[in-house]
Amino acid sequence: MQNWTKDTAAPQQVDLLLFDDFSGHCLANTVEPMRAANTLAGRRIYDWRFLTIDGRTAMSSSGMEVTAHARLSDCSGDMLVAMPSYDYRRLASDATGRALRAAARRYDVMAGFDAGAWLLAAAGLLDGHRATIHWEELPGFAEGFPAVDAQRLRHVRDGNRITCSGALAAFELMLDLIAERHGQALRLELAALFMSPEATGGQVIPLARSRSLVRAVEVMQANLEEPLTIGAIARRVGRSQKDLEARMKAELGASPQVVYRRLRLIQARKLALETTLGVAEIAFRCGYEDPSAMTRAFRREFGTTPQKLRRD
Repeated sequence: MQNWTKDTAAPQQVDLLLFDDFSGHCLANTVEPMRAANTLAGRRIYDWRFLTIDGRTAMSSSGMEVTAHARLSDCSGDMLVAMPSYDYRRLASDATGRALRAAARRYDVMAGFDAGAWLLAAAGLLDGHRATIHWEELPGFAEGFPAVDAQRLRHVRDGNRITCSGALAAFELMLDLIAERHGQALRLELAALFMSPEATGGQVIPLARSRSLVRAVEVMQANLEEPLTIGAIARRVGRSQKDLEARMKAELGASPQVVYRRLRLIQARKLALETTLGVAEIAFRCGYEDPSAMTRAFRREFGTTPQKLRRD
C-alpha cells in the first residue's frame, strides 16, 4: 500500500469546464475529494481551476454563481472535465466543439461528467471509445453517436477519455483516480472522512470488487480497539487466511495486516487531531498496548508523531 505522505510528485492540474445550469452537486463531488486529499496529504497533490469558454461567470441549476478563473483557450493541464448538466444539447454547438477539440491538444485526459459525454461526442472526441452518460440520456446518446460505444455503466475509462453518469458516480470516480495515483491508503481515509458507504456500511461505492474483501474491511473497522487476528477475520468472511491475503494483495495492493494497521493509524490520526486525549489513551483506543509502539508506527506512516501533528 503506497504511503502517500512520502509522495513528492508535482500536483495534478484538473480543470473544470462549467456551463450555465451545471450541477452544483456534481461539481462538489468532483472538487471536494481533491481538496480533502490535499488536506490529508499535508500538501498540494491536486490543483484545480473553474473555467468557462468565454471566461465569464457560470450559473448552476440551483442559482449558485461560480466565477471562472480563466477562459478555456488560455489553459492546459493534466485533465479537463466538461461539466454541463441541463440544456446540454443546446450547448453542443460548433463553437463548443472547436473549443473542446483544441483543448484536447493541450490536456492529457479529456473527461465528461454528467452530460459532458454529449459535448465530447459532438466534438468527435469519443469516436471509437467506450463511454457513458447520465442513464436517462443513454438511448439518445447511443442513437445520436453511433461511432461511440455507449455503455450503461456508472463511469468508463477508455485510454485518455473518461466519462461518468452523474454526481454520485463522479465522487466514486474521483476516489478511484485518487487511489490509483496516491494509493488505497489515502482512499481509505477519504472514505472515512466523507462517511462514504464503503466506510460506513451499505457498500454503494465499493472499495474492492470482491464482496468478501469489502466485508473484511468492515470487520477490521469495527474492531480497531481490540484487533482480531487475520485468521479470525478470514473465518468471519468465509475465506481461508491464505485466500484472504492473496485477494487483498491483488485488489488493494497490500496484505490484510498492512490494511488493518493503516485503519488503526487513521483512527489514531483522527483522535490526535480532533480530541485532547493523551497518547496512551489514543494508543489504547487504536489497539496498541504500548504507546511507544503506536508512536513509532504513526511516525512511519505519517512522517510525524501524534504530539507534533497536534501542535502543528
